[in-house]
Amino acid sequence: MDFSSKLLGQAVAEMSQLPGIGKRTALRLVLHLLKQPESQTVQLSGALTNLRTQIKLCENCHNISDTRICDICANPNRLKEIVCVVEDIRDVMAIENTGQYRGLYHVLGGKISPMDGIGPSQLTIKSLIDKVKLGEVEEIIFALSSTLEGDTTNFYIFKQLEGAAIKTSTIARGISVGDELEFADEVTLGRSITNRVPFESSLKN
Repeated sequence: MDFSSKLLGQAVAEMSQLPGIGKRTALRLVLHLLKQPESQTVQLSGALTNLRTQIKLCENCHNISDTRICDICANPNRLKEIVCVVEDIRDVMAIENTGQYRGLYHVLGGKISPMDGIGPSQLTIKSLIDKVKLGEVEEIIFALSSTLEGDTTNFYIFKQLEGAAIKTSTIARGISVGDELEFADEVTLGRSITNRVPFESSLKN
């Protein structure tokens, strides 16, 4: 794709690196920005800069946060003895949108996937185990997507927790096998959280 402006070409090249954005879509977006007031583009670039320089990970649950401890962990009305284990921020948002869960979260930052070179040490599994060892957790809810990688991660953590005096459960299979949590509708996901089952029972299926 030839451009009459190097600046335009650079902007399109950067925009097209975003997931799902090809060169043509990137060009449309860049041209759209050029038509907007300069202040709008400045606000956008400022928001992206702030995102990269000021965003934090919650020291307790590893959720994305503006502060050292995220709003969910800091909320005194949350049930701190229940921890829902999820893959990333999108799953936190999906579960929160159901309005059916009042506990805390633990964001792993991914799933165990040897094919992609992702092992337990690349995830926040150790801090989850340490949290359980402190005796503050009564129940762990496994809420990873029902894929091979998700099930492998669930089972690995379950084995690491053997001997701990806690309850382990998993979301009910209202979520189809192979589905990603973030794409589930809120009613189905909410029922899956509410009707969660003991994790040991899921191993027999």
